[in-house]
Amino acid sequence: MSYRALARKSVLAWAGVAVGARMPVAMAPLALVFLVRERPGGYTLGALLAAAYVVGEIVGAPLLGMRIRAERARPQLAVGLAVGAVGFGALGALPAAPVPLLALFACLAGGAPAAAPGGLRALLTGLVPKRAVAQALSFESVLTFGVWALSPAATAGLALSVAPRVPLLLAAGLMAVAVPGLWLLPAGWSAGAGEPRAGARVLLRAWPVYVTGAASLSLLAMAELILPALLEQRGLGVGLAGPLLAGFSVGSSVGAFVYGLRSWPGRLATQGLVLLLTVAGCVAVVALVPSAAVIAVALAVAGFFQAGAMLTRNLALREILPEGALAAGYSVMYAAVGAGYAGSGALAGGLLRVVSAQGAVLAGVGVTVVLAVVGAVYQGADRSAVAPPAAPGERGSGQRRVDQQQ
Repeated sequence: MSYRALARKSVLAWAGVAVGARMPVAMAPLALVFLVRERPGGYTLGALLAAAYVVGEIVGAPLLGMRIRAERARPQLAVGLAVGAVGFGALGALPAAPVPLLALFACLAGGAPAAAPGGLRALLTGLVPKRAVAQALSFESVLTFGVWALSPAATAGLALSVAPRVPLLLAAGLMAVAVPGLWLLPAGWSAGAGEPRAGARVLLRAWPVYVTGAASLSLLAMAELILPALLEQRGLGVGLAGPLLAGFSVGSSVGAFVYGLRSWPGRLATQGLVLLLTVAGCVAVVALVPSAAVIAVALAVAGFFQAGAMLTRNLALREILPEGALAAGYSVMYAAVGAGYAGSGALAGGLLRVVSAQGAVLAGVGVTVVLAVVGAVYQGADRSAVAPPAAPGERGSGQRRVDQQQ
């Protein structure tokens, strides 16, 4: 199945809503730093506000995602996006407010719409034939990485050339515009006749996939957060961090597109492990080779394979969870990924106090490899326990599912 199956008005409308819902998320951490950087202890305060935002996401995603009703998700998604727009708008309108109030607004902006990514992904896969689901998820990833590549430059440019509050006001406007856009999409998606709802026990079936997701983003956090210190240690310009990370995003967009072009051999758990270990190897090269050109190539290649690893996780959730629990599963994955990123950020800060930037990156690679192997082994074991044995010469269950979608 090619990408032609996605050429329909409903998918275009979905893309518009997704950009409105996700660009504020990509803008938020940097926008919060710029909002308060002129205040005493501005950068520390900005980091605290960004942490409050991430905590809101981590808490809100599973709590709200588990409450989404598949057949009539639209009102719940609309309320979450509207409240999130209010949170962003309050941050932009009241930049001089007391710190606890700003933290509350940041937590609200992060938590209220946190179920939207999972809900929108479930809506997208419901808009296309089942055989085109892999291509739809690849398209979503290309769009997401494009948004993340554009957002830092847009945020910094607006904050520095217009006013620090403008990025947050823009984020509020984008999220508000996404609300009426939901009425261009179906009211919900099929829950699957007789299938269990998204209870905690059902969602815990996919815990190895959540572990793999956390491992993947913990590795990305190490690469992103320690990169400036690593460049400085090597005597390279710290300003190279921005272009180098943009290259990572471009590589991710290309990788997501390529993954959706065809089916790939092996179980999804095996695919994900191989891809993630490749990313870990690229990040290790970044730590070990003192050359800006090699670092640029390694990060671009890491982004390429990171996109495929992310897509295998989303497809694995579709194998493990019933249709009615998919949006909640995506939301729990969102929270797990956020927790992995936040935990790695804290680990990176602690490691830099006792080891070099190079040592901190390599330690992060080691932790990621351990988590990735554990997740892949248990994911494969869980699938083997419930799946019938393959006939001689037949490919793995993960590939059979992809073949059916093709």
